[in-house]
Amino acid sequence: MLNGEFALIERIRRRASSLPAITLGIGDDCSALRVPPHHELLTSTDLLLENVHFRLDWTDMYSIGFKSVAVNVSDIAAMGAEPLSFHLAVGLPVHLTSQQIDLFLDGVFDALQKYRLSLAGGDTCRSEGPLMIAATVQGIAAQDRMVRRSGAQEGDDLWVSGSLGDSALALKRLQAGTALSKFLAQRHHRPEARVDLGQRLAKQGLVTAMLDLSDGLLGDLRHLLDESGVGARLELERLPLSAEFRTALSAQPELIDLALCGGEDYELLFSAAAQQRGALKVLAQELSLPLQRIGGLTSGSEIHIFRPDGELYTPQQAAFDHFRSQKDKVCE
Repeated sequence: MLNGEFALIERIRRRASSLPAITLGIGDDCSALRVPPHHELLTSTDLLLENVHFRLDWTDMYSIGFKSVAVNVSDIAAMGAEPLSFHLAVGLPVHLTSQQIDLFLDGVFDALQKYRLSLAGGDTCRSEGPLMIAATVQGIAAQDRMVRRSGAQEGDDLWVSGSLGDSALALKRLQAGTALSKFLAQRHHRPEARVDLGQRLAKQGLVTAMLDLSDGLLGDLRHLLDESGVGARLELERLPLSAEFRTALSAQPELIDLALCGGEDYELLFSAAAQQRGALKVLAQELSLPLQRIGGLTSGSEIHIFRPDGELYTPQQAAFDHFRSQKDKVCE
């Protein structure tokens, strides 16, 4: 491992860049961020634990570093905000080598550059157990443009970006000892936060509510519905699926539950008024990112999923929940 904590902090400090909004970065007891007038400061924290969120025999240290940033930034994207600063706290197992730590930091700093973020602070310590990563991102949103989960209304369309189920399919194959394609490995180990999409949706006033998909479509949709006081109707045939997922689905139809309940897609799920369909189609073309209408919002609070033949569909897999056994549960 590296020769002491202070040596590690100094190595990190030398690599950290700064932005004008960060008036005080690494080196003091706290960081300081200047917030423009008429803006809100947003803060989100994620915890990633070895053998819970990742396994070192399944992924590389670079990807772990990159993902630590991306999944946190995804929360800022979900509110249509601009990410600004990042704080990183790590508990490093004693067996990690200097080279492994450098690869981890390479992933972190490459992701910071991708999302135009600065590392403003954090903490390091030794771990006698697993690798532990606590990541905090801060961003800003104009007071009249911040998108929440609570603005959806009955009659709105329900949309999702990208494709669903790829990360869950990758995990299923890893658990089976099957090698991943480059596409599935990228979707699982190095997800992309949809920052540009979130900002455009908010700036153009196209959405009524939004969140990112970390715990599965149905699990996260439940949060949006509860906050907005509405229900939802989903059309199974409208779920956006990648070519690789469709190939797997043709052999195992039950895999559709991965698209409904599998986690870590980090796509944006949002509601929008029906009159925004044209504008959303244009935006999808401008960003070269698929946006798919998957259903609509209804009265009540229930989620109804319909097959192409009009019959109701009930998934047999559970939406992810850290504090609940996944055995013998169905999506809720």
